[in-house]
Amino acid sequence: REVPAVFGSVFHPEMPVLAFENGAWQPTRWQSSSEFTLAPGAHSLHYGSECFEGLKAFRHADDSIHLFRPNMNIARMRQSARLLHLPVPETDAFQAALVELVRRASDIIPDAPASLYLRPTLIGTDPVIGKAATPSANALLYILASPVGDYFKTGAPMKLLVETEHARCAPHMGRIKCGGNYASALAWVLKAKEEHGANQVLFCPNGDVQETAASNFALINGNEIITKPLTSEFLHGVTRDSVLTIAKDMGYTVSERNFTVAELKAAVEQGAEAILTGTAAVISPVTSFVIDGKEIPVASTERGTAIRKAVTDIQFGLAEDKYDWLVRV
Repeated sequence: REVPAVFGSVFHPEMPVLAFENGAWQPTRWQSSSEFTLAPGAHSLHYGSECFEGLKAFRHADDSIHLFRPNMNIARMRQSARLLHLPVPETDAFQAALVELVRRASDIIPDAPASLYLRPTLIGTDPVIGKAATPSANALLYILASPVGDYFKTGAPMKLLVETEHARCAPHMGRIKCGGNYASALAWVLKAKEEHGANQVLFCPNGDVQETAASNFALINGNEIITKPLTSEFLHGVTRDSVLTIAKDMGYTVSERNFTVAELKAAVEQGAEAILTGTAAVISPVTSFVIDGKEIPVASTERGTAIRKAVTDIQFGLAEDKYDWLVRV
């Protein structure tokens, strides 16, 4: 089964659409994913009333198809909707649409190590440009399905620029998965690529280590995994939660605490590893950091690679799913 060369560029021809109209969610309808009609005055286009999710479905060796922790992504989108004052999707209808989409797209789900990426998107649709200070009363939830390979190529360099002057986004918006947060980070990511050849930016405002533009971050210092505790400042990642759960069973001590760039720098210079986590990124070991203009290599990616394997083995049915994370379609 073909895996497109560009991540997220090819879509299953159908998508489910759930509309919130007249104060209620309407039955799911199906339409072409190749085009979409939206009023030019739609609230989401002018005032950022949109949020989205990213999750995957995996083909196992026996040809069965499984979603990975969809309940977590549904819960996170419901949280994003509440925080953006958008209509909150109904859990059962949302999951039913996801499952049916995966079922309809089963023929294009590639074999391991590729997968089917799912992109639920919620947008405010009120066609009124005079509602800058008023939420959208109507909304659409639609879901795209795209066969994908790796977002970050396995084994490729992963250089992070450590940014201490700027935050990824407004602190109260960090746990919302919305386009505005990615737009907020884009200028610093492009600058880091141009000036340092960096792949990503690790945002550490005032020295507080947080996350990159598109992934959570963790430091692996010996048998301790250190990552920032959950706050409103950054996205509460599903892969992050999975990694921390599995790491405890692998014998790691998990420390969810604040830590500084100075601590990060000292640890890496003494042999610590680091990883990025996310649905698209999976688990990507970091190979170097640029701190205060100086590149500091990471001595090893062995531990990060082993954690990645522990997660992906569950996703692809190569290890026991003792956490009940997989939902068979």
